[in-house]
Amino acid sequence: MASKTVGISDISLYLPNNRISLEAILEKRTEENPEFHTRLSRAIQSTDQKAIRFPSPWEDAAVLGANATLRLMNQRESDLGILRYFVVGSETTVDLSKSMSAYIQGMLNKTPNPLPTKISSFQVQHACAGATLGMLSVAGLLASAGKLHESGIVVASDIARYEAPSTAEITQGAGSAAMLIEINPKLVSFDLETQGFSSSDVDDFFRPLGSVTAKVKGRYSVQCYNEALDEAFGDYCHRARKDPKDVLSETDFFVFHVPFAKMANTAVRRLLSNHLGIIAQEADAFLGPRGFFSALEVTGNVGNMYTGAIYLNLMATLYQQYKVLGNDIVGKKILFSSYGSGNTMVVFEGRVMEEAPGIIERWKANDFLNHYSDVEFEAYQEWLGRSYTTSFADHYSSHIPHKVSAGSFYLGAIREDGYREYFYKSNL
Repeated sequence: MASKTVGISDISLYLPNNRISLEAILEKRTEENPEFHTRLSRAIQSTDQKAIRFPSPWEDAAVLGANATLRLMNQRESDLGILRYFVVGSETTVDLSKSMSAYIQGMLNKTPNPLPTKISSFQVQHACAGATLGMLSVAGLLASAGKLHESGIVVASDIARYEAPSTAEITQGAGSAAMLIEINPKLVSFDLETQGFSSSDVDDFFRPLGSVTAKVKGRYSVQCYNEALDEAFGDYCHRARKDPKDVLSETDFFVFHVPFAKMANTAVRRLLSNHLGIIAQEADAFLGPRGFFSALEVTGNVGNMYTGAIYLNLMATLYQQYKVLGNDIVGKKILFSSYGSGNTMVVFEGRVMEEAPGIIERWKANDFLNHYSDVEFEAYQEWLGRSYTTSFADHYSSHIPHKVSAGSFYLGAIREDGYREYFYKSNL
């Protein structure tokens, strides 16, 4: 098994169609309270965010995840190998007992390509790091079994909501990524031997039971992110027996958790300053050709995907850099940094594989990144006030089937006992 690699063979992305610009939010909040204008405009400038995506009434985190998984299966034309693991990472789960992976499996079983039943299905939670922890777990399980044709699917699916009006509301967002994990991966391989870790018990960010909105201490959360990155990066370098200077100098792509664009930007610059002594324009010259800033612009127009944020960043980096480098993208080294508030950090290495160009070409990323509808503030405000209760059907269910796109899943009802019922709108 020492000669075998494990990693990601393909990724799909599903983003809600609804989009609202931060300028539109700023304008409305200023109308409501002119004194709030300065605080909110400064917050927008400090994040580098431009817009957020948010779900329709029939889309919860499970629906987003099911749509991303179905897109992955269609991308692969059901070529998933022998599927053994189906795992979801989420911090906005739909059930405190039943795994979201089970709900998604049930949705997929309504399509012509159901999942097998001889699989391990579970959910991983640790704020925004849940999907990464699930992915590394599946990668380790596949590597230990050593069966070349077995595979796993890992889904990152979340809806980021905060109290509003507030300066935090500009870092909301929603979306899902689904990844096919295999031995001898076609897209990106991982080094499972040199992962760096950092974990502590902090209250930088949390969501109390029963609350649909998260509680966040903005500046403190940034501090926790940076401190955890320092420790995990040091642990990674120690385990890899490499000098931090060499690690950073040899890294081609920096793929970080991006709750908002400025946060990842600042974090990478700190590493470069601390270990290479390069700052300001020198850092720009170092990061620009590596596609770092252009990938962050994608997040700036989507918002915070929580567990999926790092994989939106990975997909954007690979897609944009392939357009620049072509087949020379093969062999490029990736430094991953995945953070989960509360908190944990994982730093690990990846490399772009030989078959990656063919995979990236099939994504047609511009099609779904640029497919959205700019909505009125009233629709955004309705989302902020929405809760998924047994009265859901009274408000929405009679209208849902007419609004859902063909080939998509939707939440159709919530029973009196609170159980969620999902449906599939066929292409036929």
